[in-house]
Amino acid sequence: MKKNKVVIVGAGMVGMSYAYSMVNQGTCEELVLIDIDKNRTIGEALDLNHGLSYAPRKMKIYSGYYSDCSDANIICITAGATQVPGETRLDLLHKNTKIMKSIVGEIKKTSFDGIIIVASNPVDIMTYVVWKASGYDKSKIMGSGTTLDTARLRFGLGERLGVTPKSIHAYVMGEHGDSQFVAWSYALMGVQPIYQVASKKDAKVKFEDLELIEDEVRNIAYKIIDCKKSTYYGIGMALARITQAILENENSILTVSSYLDNKYGHDDVFIAVPSVVNETGVREVIELPLEKEEKDKLDDSIEIMKENIAKLDI
Repeated sequence: MKKNKVVIVGAGMVGMSYAYSMVNQGTCEELVLIDIDKNRTIGEALDLNHGLSYAPRKMKIYSGYYSDCSDANIICITAGATQVPGETRLDLLHKNTKIMKSIVGEIKKTSFDGIIIVASNPVDIMTYVVWKASGYDKSKIMGSGTTLDTARLRFGLGERLGVTPKSIHAYVMGEHGDSQFVAWSYALMGVQPIYQVASKKDAKVKFEDLELIEDEVRNIAYKIIDCKKSTYYGIGMALARITQAILENENSILTVSSYLDNKYGHDDVFIAVPSVVNETGVREVIELPLEKEEKDKLDDSIEIMKENIAKLDI
Protein backbone atom coordinates (compact mmCIF):
# COMPACT_ATOMS: atom_id res chain seq x y z
CA MET A 1 0.00 0.00 0.00
CA LYS A 2 1.35 3.41 -1.00
CA LYS A 3 2.29 5.60 1.93
CA ASN A 4 1.09 9.15 2.36
CA LYS A 5 4.31 10.82 1.25
CA VAL A 6 4.87 14.55 0.97
CA VAL A 7 7.92 16.27 -0.51
CA ILE A 8 8.63 19.90 0.36
CA VAL A 9 10.84 21.80 -2.06
CA GLY A 10 12.17 24.79 -0.15
CA ALA A 11 13.27 24.60 3.49
CA GLY A 12 12.77 28.27 4.31
CA MET A 13 10.38 29.62 6.93
CA VAL A 14 7.24 28.84 4.89
CA GLY A 15 8.33 25.32 4.05
CA MET A 16 9.35 24.54 7.61
CA SER A 17 6.24 26.10 9.14
CA TYR A 18 4.28 23.79 6.82
CA ALA A 19 6.43 20.82 7.87
CA TYR A 20 6.04 21.67 11.56
CA SER A 21 2.26 21.95 11.16
CA MET A 22 2.11 18.52 9.52
CA VAL A 23 4.25 16.92 12.22
CA ASN A 24 2.01 18.33 14.95
CA GLN A 25 -1.16 17.27 13.13
CA GLY A 26 0.13 13.89 11.94
CA THR A 27 -0.82 14.78 8.38
CA CYS A 28 1.42 12.34 6.52
CA GLU A 29 3.52 9.21 7.06
CA GLU A 30 6.63 10.24 5.15
CA LEU A 31 8.06 13.75 4.80
CA VAL A 32 11.00 14.64 2.56
CA LEU A 33 12.83 17.97 2.63
CA ILE A 34 14.63 19.28 -0.46
CA ASP A 35 16.53 22.54 -0.70
CA ILE A 36 19.48 24.00 -2.55
CA ASP A 37 21.11 24.19 0.90
CA LYS A 38 21.48 20.48 1.69
CA ASN A 39 22.89 21.10 5.16
CA ARG A 40 19.81 23.08 6.10
CA THR A 41 17.50 20.17 5.24
CA ILE A 42 19.67 17.80 7.25
CA GLY A 43 19.41 20.04 10.29
CA GLU A 44 15.70 20.68 9.87
CA ALA A 45 14.96 16.96 9.51
CA LEU A 46 16.91 16.18 12.67
CA ASP A 47 15.12 18.92 14.58
CA LEU A 48 11.68 17.69 13.49
CA ASN A 49 12.55 14.06 14.25
CA HIS A 50 13.47 15.01 17.80
CA GLY A 51 9.85 15.99 18.45
CA LEU A 52 8.29 12.79 17.13
CA SER A 53 7.89 11.21 20.55
CA TYR A 54 5.32 13.94 21.23
CA ALA A 55 3.66 13.84 17.79
CA PRO A 56 0.24 12.20 17.16
CA ARG A 57 1.59 9.59 14.74
CA LYS A 58 4.73 7.84 13.54
CA MET A 59 6.43 9.68 10.70
CA LYS A 60 9.55 9.20 8.59
CA ILE A 61 11.26 12.59 8.09
CA TYR A 62 14.48 13.05 6.17
CA SER A 63 16.59 15.27 3.92
CA GLY A 64 16.16 14.02 0.39
CA TYR A 65 16.74 14.50 -3.31
CA TYR A 66 14.50 15.03 -6.32
CA SER A 67 14.66 11.27 -6.96
CA ASP A 68 12.53 10.92 -3.81
CA CYS A 69 9.64 12.59 -5.69
CA SER A 70 9.01 9.46 -7.78
CA ASP A 71 6.56 7.82 -5.37
CA ALA A 72 5.29 10.93 -3.55
CA ASN A 73 1.60 11.74 -3.25
CA ILE A 74 2.24 15.46 -3.03
CA ILE A 75 5.05 17.86 -3.87
CA CYS A 76 4.68 21.27 -2.29
CA ILE A 77 6.86 24.03 -3.74
CA THR A 78 7.64 26.73 -1.20
CA ALA A 79 11.03 27.75 -2.63
CA GLY A 80 11.67 31.19 -4.01
CA ALA A 81 12.57 34.77 -3.23
CA THR A 82 10.62 36.18 -0.31
CA GLN A 83 8.66 39.41 -0.17
CA VAL A 84 10.53 42.21 1.59
CA PRO A 85 9.21 45.48 3.04
CA GLY A 86 7.95 47.79 0.29
CA GLU A 87 7.70 44.94 -2.25
CA THR A 88 4.45 43.51 -3.64
CA ARG A 89 3.96 39.85 -4.45
CA LEU A 90 3.97 40.72 -8.15
CA ASP A 91 7.47 42.24 -7.77
CA LEU A 92 8.73 38.68 -7.26
CA LEU A 93 7.44 37.61 -10.68
CA HIS A 94 10.59 37.17 -12.77
CA LYS A 95 12.86 35.96 -9.96
CA ASN A 96 10.52 33.17 -8.96
CA THR A 97 9.60 32.18 -12.52
CA LYS A 98 13.22 31.10 -13.08
CA ILE A 99 13.20 29.15 -9.83
CA MET A 100 9.91 27.38 -10.66
CA LYS A 101 11.15 26.32 -14.10
CA SER A 102 14.33 24.93 -12.57
CA ILE A 103 12.41 22.94 -9.93
CA VAL A 104 9.91 21.58 -12.44
CA GLY A 105 12.77 20.49 -14.69
CA GLU A 106 14.11 18.34 -11.84
CA ILE A 107 10.69 16.90 -10.99
CA LYS A 108 10.11 15.91 -14.63
CA LYS A 109 13.22 13.72 -14.51
CA THR A 110 11.36 11.46 -12.06
CA SER A 111 8.26 9.30 -12.45
CA PHE A 112 6.21 11.57 -10.18
CA ASP A 113 2.46 11.24 -10.80
CA GLY A 114 0.91 12.98 -7.83
CA ILE A 115 -0.38 16.43 -6.92
CA ILE A 116 1.69 19.62 -6.93
CA ILE A 117 0.83 22.43 -4.53
CA VAL A 118 2.50 25.78 -5.22
CA ALA A 119 2.99 28.29 -2.42
CA SER A 120 5.68 30.55 -3.94
CA ASN A 121 4.58 34.12 -4.73
CA PRO A 122 2.98 35.52 -6.76
CA VAL A 123 1.23 32.22 -6.22
CA ASP A 124 -1.48 32.33 -8.91
CA ILE A 125 1.05 33.12 -11.63
CA MET A 126 3.65 30.69 -10.26
CA THR A 127 1.00 27.96 -10.35
CA TYR A 128 0.44 28.76 -14.01
CA VAL A 129 4.21 28.65 -14.63
CA VAL A 130 4.50 25.23 -12.96
CA TRP A 131 1.59 23.91 -15.05
CA LYS A 132 3.00 25.22 -18.32
CA ALA A 133 6.55 24.10 -17.59
CA SER A 134 5.50 20.63 -16.40
CA GLY A 135 2.87 19.67 -18.95
CA TYR A 136 0.98 17.87 -16.15
CA ASP A 137 -2.79 17.65 -15.95
CA LYS A 138 -4.15 21.02 -14.77
CA SER A 139 -6.38 19.34 -12.17
CA LYS A 140 -3.27 17.94 -10.46
CA ILE A 141 -1.71 21.36 -9.93
CA MET A 142 -3.03 23.96 -7.52
CA GLY A 143 -1.76 26.99 -5.68
CA SER A 144 -2.36 27.88 -2.05
CA GLY A 145 -4.50 30.68 -3.47
CA THR A 146 -6.46 32.68 -0.90
CA THR A 147 -6.71 29.91 1.68
CA LEU A 148 -4.64 32.07 4.04
CA ASP A 149 -6.57 35.25 3.20
CA THR A 150 -9.82 33.37 3.80
CA ALA A 151 -8.53 32.27 7.20
CA ARG A 152 -7.58 35.86 7.99
CA LEU A 153 -11.06 37.01 7.01
CA ARG A 154 -12.73 34.40 9.19
CA PHE A 155 -10.51 35.30 12.13
CA GLY A 156 -11.26 39.01 11.78
CA LEU A 157 -15.00 38.52 11.42
CA GLY A 158 -15.15 35.97 14.23
CA GLU A 159 -13.26 38.28 16.57
CA ARG A 160 -15.64 41.18 15.87
CA LEU A 161 -18.78 39.04 16.07
CA GLY A 162 -17.72 37.08 19.14
CA VAL A 163 -17.89 33.64 17.50
CA THR A 164 -15.26 31.07 16.61
CA PRO A 165 -13.69 31.50 13.14
CA LYS A 166 -14.84 27.93 12.46
CA SER A 167 -18.43 29.23 12.39
CA ILE A 168 -17.64 31.93 9.85
CA HIS A 169 -18.25 30.71 6.30
CA ALA A 170 -16.82 33.40 4.05
CA TYR A 171 -14.38 33.39 1.16
CA VAL A 172 -11.71 35.64 -0.30
CA MET A 173 -11.48 35.20 -4.08
CA GLY A 174 -9.20 36.33 -6.90
CA GLU A 175 -5.48 37.03 -6.68
CA HIS A 176 -3.55 36.25 -3.54
CA GLY A 177 -2.54 39.88 -3.56
CA ASP A 178 -3.77 43.42 -3.93
CA SER A 179 -6.69 42.66 -6.29
CA GLN A 180 -8.33 40.06 -4.07
CA PHE A 181 -11.87 40.61 -2.83
CA VAL A 182 -14.41 39.18 -0.40
CA ALA A 183 -17.52 37.54 -1.85
CA TRP A 184 -19.76 39.17 0.75
CA SER A 185 -22.94 37.95 -0.93
CA TYR A 186 -21.96 34.41 0.13
CA ALA A 187 -20.57 35.24 3.59
CA LEU A 188 -22.31 33.58 6.54
CA MET A 189 -22.10 33.58 10.33
CA GLY A 190 -23.27 30.04 10.94
CA VAL A 191 -26.38 29.91 8.74
CA GLN A 192 -27.07 33.66 8.88
CA PRO A 193 -25.90 35.87 5.98
CA ILE A 194 -23.41 38.58 7.02
CA TYR A 195 -25.56 41.12 5.16
CA GLN A 196 -28.46 40.13 7.44
CA VAL A 197 -26.24 40.35 10.54
CA ALA A 198 -24.99 43.81 9.52
CA SER A 199 -28.53 45.11 8.99
CA LYS A 200 -29.48 44.75 12.67
CA LYS A 201 -29.55 47.91 14.80
CA ASP A 202 -27.30 46.42 17.48
CA ALA A 203 -24.98 44.65 15.01
CA LYS A 204 -21.36 44.26 16.06
CA VAL A 205 -20.42 44.53 12.38
CA LYS A 206 -22.14 47.22 10.29
CA PHE A 207 -22.28 47.53 6.51
CA GLU A 208 -19.72 50.32 6.63
CA ASP A 209 -17.33 47.95 8.46
CA LEU A 210 -17.23 45.40 5.65
CA GLU A 211 -14.99 47.43 3.36
CA LEU A 212 -12.64 48.17 6.27
CA ILE A 213 -12.44 44.45 7.11
CA GLU A 214 -11.75 43.60 3.47
CA ASP A 215 -8.94 46.18 3.31
CA GLU A 216 -7.49 44.83 6.55
CA VAL A 217 -7.39 41.29 5.16
CA ARG A 218 -5.83 42.52 1.91
CA ASN A 219 -3.09 44.52 3.62
CA ILE A 220 -2.36 42.66 6.85
CA ALA A 221 0.58 40.79 5.29
CA TYR A 222 2.38 44.11 4.81
CA LYS A 223 1.99 44.85 8.51
CA ILE A 224 3.38 41.44 9.45
CA ILE A 225 6.32 41.91 7.07
CA ASP A 226 7.05 45.32 8.58
CA CYS A 227 7.01 43.79 12.06
CA LYS A 228 8.92 40.53 11.51
CA LYS A 229 10.18 40.56 7.89
CA SER A 230 7.97 37.74 6.56
CA THR A 231 4.83 35.68 7.11
CA TYR A 232 4.96 31.91 7.50
CA TYR A 233 2.89 30.38 10.33
CA GLY A 234 -0.49 31.10 8.75
CA ILE A 235 0.45 29.85 5.30
CA GLY A 236 2.07 26.79 6.88
CA MET A 237 -1.24 25.92 8.52
CA ALA A 238 -3.13 26.61 5.28
CA LEU A 239 -0.84 24.29 3.32
CA ALA A 240 -1.29 21.57 5.94
CA ARG A 241 -5.06 21.96 5.56
CA ILE A 242 -4.87 21.57 1.77
CA THR A 243 -2.60 18.55 2.18
CA GLN A 244 -5.03 16.91 4.58
CA ALA A 245 -7.90 17.44 2.13
CA ILE A 246 -5.89 15.67 -0.58
CA LEU A 247 -4.47 12.78 1.44
CA GLU A 248 -7.78 12.02 3.15
CA ASN A 249 -9.80 12.40 -0.05
CA GLU A 250 -12.07 14.84 1.74
CA ASN A 251 -13.83 16.61 -1.15
CA SER A 252 -13.39 19.81 0.88
CA ILE A 253 -14.19 23.23 -0.54
CA LEU A 254 -11.08 25.44 -0.38
CA THR A 255 -10.09 28.64 -2.17
CA VAL A 256 -7.04 27.21 -3.89
CA SER A 257 -5.63 28.63 -7.12
CA SER A 258 -7.44 26.52 -9.69
CA TYR A 259 -7.39 26.45 -13.47
CA LEU A 260 -10.41 28.15 -14.99
CA ASP A 261 -11.65 26.19 -17.99
CA ASN A 262 -14.47 28.44 -19.23
CA LYS A 263 -15.52 29.13 -15.65
CA TYR A 264 -16.58 32.63 -14.59
CA GLY A 265 -16.22 33.55 -18.27
CA HIS A 266 -12.47 32.89 -18.33
CA ASP A 267 -9.92 30.27 -19.25
CA ASP A 268 -6.15 29.73 -19.39
CA VAL A 269 -5.53 31.19 -15.94
CA PHE A 270 -5.11 29.96 -12.36
CA ILE A 271 -6.97 32.04 -9.76
CA ALA A 272 -8.37 31.46 -6.27
CA VAL A 273 -12.01 30.40 -6.35
CA PRO A 274 -13.93 27.91 -4.19
CA SER A 275 -12.94 24.47 -5.43
CA VAL A 276 -13.55 20.86 -4.40
CA VAL A 277 -10.23 19.29 -3.38
CA ASN A 278 -9.64 15.57 -3.02
CA GLU A 279 -7.05 12.88 -3.78
CA THR A 280 -7.27 13.62 -7.52
CA GLY A 281 -6.43 17.30 -6.99
CA VAL A 282 -9.02 19.91 -7.95
CA ARG A 283 -12.07 17.77 -8.64
CA GLU A 284 -14.29 20.71 -9.50
CA VAL A 285 -14.32 24.50 -9.64
CA ILE A 286 -17.50 25.86 -8.07
CA GLU A 287 -18.91 28.63 -10.26
CA LEU A 288 -20.87 31.07 -8.07
CA PRO A 289 -23.37 33.51 -9.61
CA LEU A 290 -21.57 36.54 -8.20
CA GLU A 291 -23.10 39.97 -7.80
CA LYS A 292 -22.07 42.35 -10.58
CA GLU A 293 -19.60 44.26 -8.40
CA GLU A 294 -18.01 41.01 -7.25
CA LYS A 295 -17.83 39.65 -10.81
CA ASP A 296 -16.19 42.89 -11.97
CA LYS A 297 -13.57 42.52 -9.22
CA LEU A 298 -12.86 38.93 -10.25
CA ASP A 299 -12.58 40.01 -13.90
CA ASP A 300 -10.12 42.75 -12.93
CA SER A 301 -8.05 40.35 -10.84
CA ILE A 302 -7.87 37.82 -13.66
CA GLU A 303 -6.89 40.53 -16.13
CA ILE A 304 -3.97 41.53 -13.90
CA MET A 305 -2.84 37.89 -13.78
CA LYS A 306 -3.05 37.51 -17.56
CA GLU A 307 -1.19 40.77 -18.21
CA ASN A 308 1.67 39.60 -16.02
CA ILE A 309 1.70 36.08 -17.46
CA ALA A 310 2.08 37.63 -20.92
CA LYS A 311 5.37 39.20 -19.77
CA LEU A 312 6.92 35.84 -18.94
CA ASP A 313 9.10 33.51 -20.95
CA ILE A 314 7.61 30.13 -20.09
